[in-house]
Amino acid sequence: MKLLQGQVMKTSNISGNIFDIKRFATHDGHGIRTTVFLKGCPLKCVWCQNPEGIKLEQQVLYFRNKCIKCGTCVKNAKHSGVEMNDNEIILHRDANENWEELLYLCPTNALQFDSKEYTLDEVMNEIKKDQVFYRDTGGVTLSGGEPFYQYEFLYEILKRCKEGNIHTAIETTLATSTKQLESVLPYLDQIYVDIKIMDDEQHKKYVGATNKRILDNIKFLLSSEHRDKVIIRTPLIPNITTSHKNIERIVEFLVSIYPDVKYELLNYNPLAQAKYNYIDEEYCYKDNPKQYSQEKMNEFYDLVREYGIHNLVID
Repeated sequence: MKLLQGQVMKTSNISGNIFDIKRFATHDGHGIRTTVFLKGCPLKCVWCQNPEGIKLEQQVLYFRNKCIKCGTCVKNAKHSGVEMNDNEIILHRDANENWEELLYLCPTNALQFDSKEYTLDEVMNEIKKDQVFYRDTGGVTLSGGEPFYQYEFLYEILKRCKEGNIHTAIETTLATSTKQLESVLPYLDQIYVDIKIMDDEQHKKYVGATNKRILDNIKFLLSSEHRDKVIIRTPLIPNITTSHKNIERIVEFLVSIYPDVKYELLNYNPLAQAKYNYIDEEYCYKDNPKQYSQEKMNEFYDLVREYGIHNLVID
């Protein structure tokens, strides 16, 4: 049973949609970690690094580089979910198709589901497989999508982890209610929060929603006893988040709340573009930019220091 935000279920019945479990992760918190990616997000950033994680529902991915155009999926599609046009496979993902059968029949695994439904016990069993590697600093990071979009599932995973003395972290947009945020804080050891664009109209344009709730939650978090657990991140998206004005406004906002805030700049990741082909959606750049050079990153670092950041996190 897929879990929607705001639903209440008995713990024994809770399940959730997960689109990846990354083992031995070293960039999603301290130490060696297991990163669990929960599906679903209320935002739609045009540069999203995990576009397969935006929709809560399970989807079919199509890997063109694996497809041999054998037509097996077309012949066995009973409700026009797959067709071939000019020797190209076209998927109609909203069709009431027997996708599980078509994926099974595909000889090259060119068709795959983007996620799997896990019960609470199942995901905890996956986490515990790696527990021997966590030692003193490692642990579990809940990411997404937006982990709060599957709030009850998130809450129970964090609670179980803390009961098992497993270090916990979250990567979140904070696009959730303050009540839900407050409820998970006792179970979190480390909190990574994105703040992308300060101008609300620009935020709506590129992120797909107002930033008011996000900024309110950041203000709440940085004014709380949990503020030293928090690292605020800004992804450097060329010509979208990288203007000096945007960075200045972000830093001024953060420093006005908590002068010792920890702040990190995330270099642009050009690898996300390939994922958009798997779900037949367009990426925000036709000519994909490169990552920023170390020299350019140093310029950004100097800029945020100039605007008042003292605790700059540099990976």
